[in-house]
Amino acid sequence: MTRRAAAGVRSYLFAPGNHVRRAEKAFTAGADAAILDLEDAVAHAEKAAARPLVVAALERPRAVPGYVRVNDSHSPWWQDDLDAVVGPWLDGVVLPKVESAEEVRGFVERLDACERRAGLAPGSLDLMLIVETARGIVHIDSIAAASPRIGRIALGGGDYTNDLDLEWTADEAALAYARARIAHASRAAGIEPPVDTVVIEVRDQARFLESARNGRRLGFQGKLCIHPDQVAPCHAVFTPGVAEIARARTIVAAFGEAEIRGVASIQVDGVFVDYPVARRAQRILALAERLGIGAEPAAG
Repeated sequence: MTRRAAAGVRSYLFAPGNHVRRAEKAFTAGADAAILDLEDAVAHAEKAAARPLVVAALERPRAVPGYVRVNDSHSPWWQDDLDAVVGPWLDGVVLPKVESAEEVRGFVERLDACERRAGLAPGSLDLMLIVETARGIVHIDSIAAASPRIGRIALGGGDYTNDLDLEWTADEAALAYARARIAHASRAAGIEPPVDTVVIEVRDQARFLESARNGRRLGFQGKLCIHPDQVAPCHAVFTPGVAEIARARTIVAAFGEAEIRGVASIQVDGVFVDYPVARRAQRILALAERLGIGAEPAAG
């Protein structure tokens, strides 16, 4: 049985793998999932020492899924990362800086072997990819379809804008193309909707909110967070509101009644409703139900 995170995860909170207190806090900060980092947040000289600390943190009782971001497959550390952290204490692996389908398949082969060695069935652990270079975006379609193990893809805005020497302004116009490409590729490959980039201005709540809204508008289902204070605004954007849920209920109920009469196009409060609009309303109710915020099961 796969241990992939449930659909609808909104927030993934990073913590440095070699910082015990912050790693522990990541599991209690209210995020839907925590990612203990062995990559950018850990100095080269500390990577080996960080691995047993990560495993120890994951072995402690916790209420949310625990992921590890290993080093990218172009680095000298990723294989040792996998060998050290894969085990029954782990829920998922995050592979950064992905640029080709070939490297995904090579990584999956090693991950499968590590699962077998740890007594897990291959495919047990969730796999999230982070795409964060121009080459990765150019090859995003083949990357998204590279393996049935892929759960979802995230955008790494910092490395992406550095790679292309883009100006990462508050309106995030520089990210629009990459976001659209990732969202389309994810949908075409039949994987979960993607996860949006971090925001490095950790004290700027307004900027984080606008960034989350930008991602939500372009089809992203959640966001990478690098500070506990970013979790609440992340959930505010990616959680259906009371009015949105109520309206979805009204649409689903009205459309269901219309279908019984053999009608598939109606108006609800002055808005045209047909099958696509009804399906969107059903999706909102299904998400609300998964998040446990009181929605009734969607009809149909």
